[in-house]
Amino acid sequence: MVGLHLMRLAHGYATLLHHSMICSPSRFVRCSSAAVFLCLTLAVPTQSLAKQVASTTSLPANESVSRMEFIRAAVKALKLPTDAGDQRVPADVPVAMKPYIEVAAAHDALGIFGKKPQLTKFITVGQALQVLVKLKDITETMAQESAKYRDVRAGTAESQAVAVAITYNWMSPVSSTLFGTRRVLNGKGAELLLRKASGDIPVRTLPDKLKRAKETTITVNFDSLTVRSSGTLPKSDILEAIWQIVSDEYYKVDAINADDAAYKAAEGIISSLKDPYSSFMRPSSAKSLEQQIKGEVSGIGAQVEQRSGILTIVTPLHGSPAEQAGLLPNDEILSANDVSLSGLDYLEAVDKVRGPKGTSVKLRIRRGGNEFDVTVVRATVTVPEMEISRQGNVMIVKLMQFGQVTEDSLRVEMEKIAATNPKGVVLDLRNNPGGLLDAANTVVSNFVPKGTKVVKIYSRTGTRIDTTKFMPTISSTVPLVVLVNEGSASASEIVAGALQDAGRATVVGKKTFGKGTVQEVLRFSDQSGLKLTVAEWKTPLDRKIDGMGIKPDIEVESLTGRDAQLLKALEILR
Repeated sequence: MVGLHLMRLAHGYATLLHHSMICSPSRFVRCSSAAVFLCLTLAVPTQSLAKQVASTTSLPANESVSRMEFIRAAVKALKLPTDAGDQRVPADVPVAMKPYIEVAAAHDALGIFGKKPQLTKFITVGQALQVLVKLKDITETMAQESAKYRDVRAGTAESQAVAVAITYNWMSPVSSTLFGTRRVLNGKGAELLLRKASGDIPVRTLPDKLKRAKETTITVNFDSLTVRSSGTLPKSDILEAIWQIVSDEYYKVDAINADDAAYKAAEGIISSLKDPYSSFMRPSSAKSLEQQIKGEVSGIGAQVEQRSGILTIVTPLHGSPAEQAGLLPNDEILSANDVSLSGLDYLEAVDKVRGPKGTSVKLRIRRGGNEFDVTVVRATVTVPEMEISRQGNVMIVKLMQFGQVTEDSLRVEMEKIAATNPKGVVLDLRNNPGGLLDAANTVVSNFVPKGTKVVKIYSRTGTRIDTTKFMPTISSTVPLVVLVNEGSASASEIVAGALQDAGRATVVGKKTFGKGTVQEVLRFSDQSGLKLTVAEWKTPLDRKIDGMGIKPDIEVESLTGRDAQLLKALEILR
């Protein structure tokens, strides 16, 4: 069974920073982070997406295997008891290997290698097949189809072992006239052979229409798959036939990489969706995402997304290296340390920009049609969630992200604000990339009646309306201004859109980023992962946000050296 972990996200961005992650098992849909990845890991029953077969060989994939190593791996794979007794084995066998070699001796398998087994020498395919026949105690005579191969001498033990391998689909010949018995077996080939011989991999015969004319049969090995829906893999027979032929006949054997082939196929399926927020993640990329969620990633301190194949900054975080270097929302990153990001997939491009704390990265930036270089010193950036200040009798609540602190602590702070009888409140969501949907709900609940609509979430299974769950902390008589800009995304847009639709706030600033989709993240047992768009959200009045953004009631440019947007908010409230 594949261990499957499920997370519901509503973002499609990567965060080039360090931040903290808090999870709760009680939540399901998580929205909004344009990049912060503050989300939820659900307790989901393990499902059989692919049969998990643990490595039985513990052998280096591309290195040759010794006779001793193969025997040990075979005994383990076949689950043979290692209590064969005091068998006569070569004196130079290490103590740790002795139980396995004794098992081989008890099955008369050492005789395959002659009077002096020389167990440290590399094992050939023919020898490996003979060892397996001995260990499995296969004594019946198989049809001597093996005699047609030039490298197999008829009437020998090797010929019988090859016939067994053909009969039981352990291994296919190199060609119609050569089996390949003299090839030295490497770790990858040994593991595949042992998985087949031990029954870990079932086999299936291809339909006649896919069999090559020169062959009488073609068999394809596959891991059993239980899909979560009625969908089946398109062209699966063709894909299996191609892989079988490549595995059996491609000349450059060392170039065959099963994992890489499988991952490329998975990447191809997801890229066919043409969705910038959906991606298949190889183990290294999935681990990077997991580290990011846990707050273990260092980098330039910016949220990014890939637009039309170009890595684009959503928001440089407050106080981050990216902000200090002068990077702005919508800046396009063309290269990192003179390595072009063009043609790279999303996570590969992100990894080029990230790096260890204290190292520098030279970024080629395109802004408004102009290109220039910026050098940024990477750092670990911890993102605070809120700052509360006062301008006269107006309270300013700045939220940097929608995380657990906001969800757990904001209402307490707002109650303190209410006790001061403020003349007005400014909710500053500028450059806030988003976070938890529940945190966004909590923010909205401070200003509107309980039960007020916050967001509509559309998926293939229906529509869900999220409403506030608490009584307001701030009186409806206290005016509210919400500040937004191009870096306000996802959960920020949910809050701004909900308060705007409810007529509770005046939205001031620049049009928001426009991120309105929900992603689901799956982790598989080999540590690869899948991030897939599963829903879209809209405002309570059904306004589309994805690609559109929230348009301010009063548009105000951000001026260098003067916070014109905040000044406008204060002017409205005073």
